[in-house]
Amino acid sequence: MRYPIGVQTFEEMINRKYVYVDKTDLVYDLAGRHICFLSRPRRFGKSLLISTLDAYFSGKKELFKGLKIEELEKEWIEYPVFRIDFARGDYNDPQELEKILEEHLCEWEKKYGKDENYTTLSGRFMYLLKTAHENTKYKAVVLIDEYDKPMLDVLGTGLEEKNRNTLKGFYGAFKSADAHLRFVFLTGVTKFSQISVFSGFNQPDDISMDSRYDAICGITEEELYKYFDEPIKQMAEVMECSEEEMKLKLKKQYDGYHFSKNLELDIYNPFSIIKAFDKMETEDYWYESGTPTYLEKLMEGHKVNMQKLIGRSYERKYFIDYRADKEDPLAMLYQSGYLTIKGYDSRRRVYKLDYPNDEVRKGFVSLIGNNYFHKPSEENANWILDMDDMLRECDLDGVRDAFTSFLASIPYEANKDERAKDFETHFSYTFYIINRLLGCYTTLIEKQNSKGRADIIIETDTDVFIFEFKLDGDAKEALKQIEQQQYAVPYLDDKRSIHKIGVNISSESRTVEEWLVEE
Repeated sequence: MRYPIGVQTFEEMINRKYVYVDKTDLVYDLAGRHICFLSRPRRFGKSLLISTLDAYFSGKKELFKGLKIEELEKEWIEYPVFRIDFARGDYNDPQELEKILEEHLCEWEKKYGKDENYTTLSGRFMYLLKTAHENTKYKAVVLIDEYDKPMLDVLGTGLEEKNRNTLKGFYGAFKSADAHLRFVFLTGVTKFSQISVFSGFNQPDDISMDSRYDAICGITEEELYKYFDEPIKQMAEVMECSEEEMKLKLKKQYDGYHFSKNLELDIYNPFSIIKAFDKMETEDYWYESGTPTYLEKLMEGHKVNMQKLIGRSYERKYFIDYRADKEDPLAMLYQSGYLTIKGYDSRRRVYKLDYPNDEVRKGFVSLIGNNYFHKPSEENANWILDMDDMLRECDLDGVRDAFTSFLASIPYEANKDERAKDFETHFSYTFYIINRLLGCYTTLIEKQNSKGRADIIIETDTDVFIFEFKLDGDAKEALKQIEQQQYAVPYLDDKRSIHKIGVNISSESRTVEEWLVEE
């Protein structure tokens, strides 16, 4: 089986016989619309979708032989296709966007002609759409991939507004040329505020949260088992586990995306799952492929508190539409794929967001930890690995010393008068991140009963550790809370050793002041 690593061209996929997940029935349905926008995370198959639409509207019937669309399409008309890919540009160069648009216009003008009366980018594009329609007798198709990259690349710089206005003017051609347009499709990571880019033409139909197109990018579980049955079996042999265990590993690592209120349809990350089959390993391929520059800028520019973002209820409008003038990371984190829909309340019409899977959670929490603790990533990772070793060896004195030194090394700045109030927030978020980081390497359980939830519960093959932390309190009170809240009750019939650890943290010394263990 040939895996299309880095292949984004439909024609190459078919001609070189790469494994291809047939979504052409959705492509056919999508092609019946007029002007659409689709947001999906990076490396999620948007470019391949654009390429497939290009081949379809170019009438390349031979490429679709044996696919679902062959039974649906009878005419196979060759439309004039105008395709723009903004992925290749470096938009920190103030002239880059105009140069790319100019290159495309010049190429199209060689084919469809030029009128010297039209001199602006928008005017020339409008004339091309009109002329292409008149010359071919078929309306034009416009496909734009990564429409938002010219803005994302320069977030926080003086070029953002310039590029936004350039695109707004260019896209304005669609409004004047609407009678000459058969289909317009734009993809990107983010949907910017309508007043910033899309106001220059008729509003595109945003299908990003349309449940009919949930699976148009990415791989569903049904598709995974249909197209990758043999690789799953092979991988199970390599990793010395059963086929069912292998499926569960893949699900936890790469599944979990939801793009609408339809929570029954889980979407796997296509980039990661194909890399996993190619390498026969379950590594963090999507996250290791790079953190986008715009996200790094967002993390640096705002105090992103994931503890406050995750698990809350949101109306759709708060995460579907990114507004560059609003200091709110939620929409960017959702649309970039670092958060996804994990719950929907139909009565209140609100959504709950969380990390989609282990791959994203591990990578993103590490990024948060690096920014928050101001430590190199390898230092944080080594501390977690050392903690993991000590917990598995049941070395609780070592765990205590590791906590003490780690907390003392975290930089913390606050005015003296506000120290207590600020440190309480600092303390809470510190342990939220530590909790999540430990969960990246150990079996972290967040068990909640009717009386509450312990701060951290970690399970190994031989032991269960129940931690409760107090700020400027009493370690005895922490142990008492574990008992009163019955955090250990679920483990009463467990053969493993149960360790209750009460910890008091001092806001003055900013580290462990008292540590009590009850077996």
